[in-house]
Amino acid sequence: MAISPAAPACIVLAHEDPVHVRRLVEALDPFAVFLHCDARTPEPVFRAMTEGLPERVRLLPRIRTGWARWENVAAEVSGYRAALAGTDASHVAVLTGSDYPLANPAEISALLEAHRAQSFIDVHPLPFAPWGRDGGVSRIRFRHWAWRKHMLRLPVPRRVPGGVVLSGASQLKVLARHHAAAVVDAVDRRPDLVRFWRRTWVADETFVPSVLNTPALTPGFADEHVPQPLWWIGWDGTARKSPPWLTVADAGQLLERRTEPDVEVQHLFARKFSTERSSDLLDVVDGASGLRQDAPVRSEQGVTGAGAVAP
Repeated sequence: MAISPAAPACIVLAHEDPVHVRRLVEALDPFAVFLHCDARTPEPVFRAMTEGLPERVRLLPRIRTGWARWENVAAEVSGYRAALAGTDASHVAVLTGSDYPLANPAEISALLEAHRAQSFIDVHPLPFAPWGRDGGVSRIRFRHWAWRKHMLRLPVPRRVPGGVVLSGASQLKVLARHHAAAVVDAVDRRPDLVRFWRRTWVADETFVPSVLNTPALTPGFADEHVPQPLWWIGWDGTARKSPPWLTVADAGQLLERRTEPDVEVQHLFARKFSTERSSDLLDVVDGASGLRQDAPVRSEQGVTGAGAVAP
């Protein structure tokens, strides 16, 4: 039986900016998209984000997600379940609604074909020095709650689950199919881990990495991943809780890696973008990467092109 070409199923975790989310969905064509819209998103925004989407986009059950909450992991895992059950994708990519590809589908598939059984995630066992004075161990060692983008910590240490290699990484990643299945299996077989991580700080940066980096939960992972982030993120060195919005002024840095010689693994995605701040930059990315070739063209008077509505 012939093996299907490598292709990702794409989980998109969104909560606002339906215009950009729909543009992202267009740029990911023809890949399957599993779209999660935060349950707190107002109904008019949800409808604008989801009505009339192509058949390759499937909506995930809405969960009330939020900054630094376990529910972000729950939404991600629901995407793994749906992607594994509904596609034969070789990989599963986890994106936010403010991400965007830097490569066209052929380039993405070619990279994944060359790494068919490997994930792309830069996992670090804790403590990890860039994560603060204790290397991020306190994120797990103490119980936490998130309230209005503030951390609430119970300053009483708790027992950490034995046999787990505590690890950290970005939530943005591309997992080989069998690694995504291992995460789902750990959630189903280890409710003790789920209970524990519900009170872990920014669980979406430690739960999946810890599951993957624990041989008892994901055998062989150490030799089956590429420790290379596939996202370009515009961190600028200032202390902030999330990366800055990208504008056309960032075009040079954003696309520089694509023109560098001898770069084995190119960035496939970037963040973060918005319709208000980033539309001109996204037009540059589309042109450089060959994305959305049949999409309408914007003009100062409105949108023009096939299917456009005159102002």
